[in-house]
Amino acid sequence: MAGLSGRGTKWRLHAVVPRSAANGPGTRCVIWSQGCGLGCPGCFNPETHTTRGEGLVRTVGEVADQVLADAARLEGVTLTGGEPLEQPAAVAAFCAEVKARSGLGVIVLTGFHRAEIEGDPARSAAVADADLVIAGRYNARLHLAQGLRGSSNKEYWVRTGRYTAADLSRVPELEITIADDATVTFTGMHAPGGEF
Repeated sequence: MAGLSGRGTKWRLHAVVPRSAANGPGTRCVIWSQGCGLGCPGCFNPETHTTRGEGLVRTVGEVADQVLADAARLEGVTLTGGEPLEQPAAVAAFCAEVKARSGLGVIVLTGFHRAEIEGDPARSAAVADADLVIAGRYNARLHLAQGLRGSSNKEYWVRTGRYTAADLSRVPELEITIADDATVTFTGMHAPGGEF
């Protein structure tokens, strides 16, 4: 099966939220990569930037199994960060496996521009199984925070017909969840202090 050869690939993560309605159409699992070297001024997820000693390291297979165990209750998966495409082998293997085993929708949020993705074989492979890529550097002067775009210059790169801009316009801008252990999580484009 496609993607299975990459199950052992290590993936440095910031967080995984098993179910969210504020990170794409429908109920989605959201995976935040740890590490970003793009340095967009005003980025709302600075805690996801460092690669030194931060985050949780898991294998692609572990993350895929977690997502697929809940696939019946999910519309899809959203990959964000940090910068997911700075770990392209993990993203490519994960997306290929999720698509091959479940057909869940895949959205990738990245600071790389479409041309930077298309011009790099590893990044291109990372988004090969994505239904939608939201691409481009965050620009604080063009702050938008809606439709999964932090700024208005970010491009919707529709790779299949699964999601449209209209679908994204209906995504809630803020979600607050309280876990059984009383942990409070804010997520969405209007989360206080950042997207996560």
